[in-house]
Amino acid sequence: MPVSIDDAIAQALAQTPDAPLCVGYSGGLDSSVLLHALAASARVRERGLRAWHVHHGLHAQADDWARHCAEFCAGLGLELSVSRVSVARDDGDGPEAAARRARHAAFAAGLGEGEVLALAHHRDDQAETLLLRLLRGSGPDGLAAMRPWRDCGRGQLWRPLLNVSRQTLQAYALDRRLAWIDDPSNEEHRYDRNFLRHRVMPLLRERWPHADSAFAQSARLSDQAARLLDGEDALALAQVRSLDPQALSRSALLALPRERRARVLRRWIDALDLPPLPAQAIERIEADLLPARADAEAQFVWNGAVVRAWRDLLHAQRLRPALPPDWSRAWDGRAPLPLPDGGQLCLHGADALPVACLAHARRGGERIALPGREHRHSLKNALQELGVPPWERLRLPLLSANDGELWAAGDLLYSARMDAWLRERGARLEWTQ
Repeated sequence: MPVSIDDAIAQALAQTPDAPLCVGYSGGLDSSVLLHALAASARVRERGLRAWHVHHGLHAQADDWARHCAEFCAGLGLELSVSRVSVARDDGDGPEAAARRARHAAFAAGLGEGEVLALAHHRDDQAETLLLRLLRGSGPDGLAAMRPWRDCGRGQLWRPLLNVSRQTLQAYALDRRLAWIDDPSNEEHRYDRNFLRHRVMPLLRERWPHADSAFAQSARLSDQAARLLDGEDALALAQVRSLDPQALSRSALLALPRERRARVLRRWIDALDLPPLPAQAIERIEADLLPARADAEAQFVWNGAVVRAWRDLLHAQRLRPALPPDWSRAWDGRAPLPLPDGGQLCLHGADALPVACLAHARRGGERIALPGREHRHSLKNALQELGVPPWERLRLPLLSANDGELWAAGDLLYSARMDAWLRERGARLEWTQ
């Protein structure tokens, strides 16, 4: 017996969480139905329900759309939050992806503690997402497409309608005479998703009427496989970690199967909140970084981030500039010293340094009299013994007395005189990066 429209929506919302809900509300058909259906539940209203409209400013009617959303919410007796975001129009991934990133960044930043963000993605959206990711050559993680649940800021994101067709949502809206916004950009076939929606999916449905449900099932199966792999990836990543979360052991990585290694590397980069590795990254890391000599300083750079090989470790971080070679500043320690790369040098536990000092970049050939040593030693060798990578040495601020004696290299190395002075006062230097 066919499921009625009301039953289909009710089944989708049957597992509504016992938490305050916030509906991502564009004013379009899908989010209008989701908001209306949730607002009809006394239990949901009791827990807390609000709507959230993101104003992208990309369309001439954007202000009118925000007013429509306010009127719709007023009719339901609901609070509406409106966030204005700035979308990078020259983004390399196109305006759709840029708008989505801006929208999700706003959601993640503004979601309340324990609040659940409900989005109205449905089965047709899931089918389109799966096809787009197939065309990009995604593996099981990508083919899992949109998952019903994921973390979002201080709360969670929930997609309850992934098993509901757009046709069902439209029937619900027409039956209740809901008013919604039709964004004209949804008809522009130059966007990949619109091309699939208007040109490709109708042809597929003509030949295979159940194409949408088949794609949704494939996404669910891929999600199951990805979750199984994910558990093994977490164990493997733990095995190759070093004490520094930004570094992995190359020898331990090489002991893993190549396929597992690729997944571990992507998981590691994601955990560091760095941009996703591009398609060619794993091959480059495999060919250039993992087998590199211990002193080769091989690296792979992408989208403002870098993975470097040095000694037995792979290091990953945001790209940071070296200190300009001619940079120097007089510093007495009374106030934090801003550094050209955005970091700073601070003195804690004392009012000022004992002598006038000069903070400066490395120039080469520096020597330092270390605590417990009879002679001065090369700063380069001392930093190597400490395990400081070459690129960090280029960013390291040095502190010298006016007579030229090197007192400190950031907060990593102190001269014997500086070390004794700090210990007497219970003071310390701090180099923040």
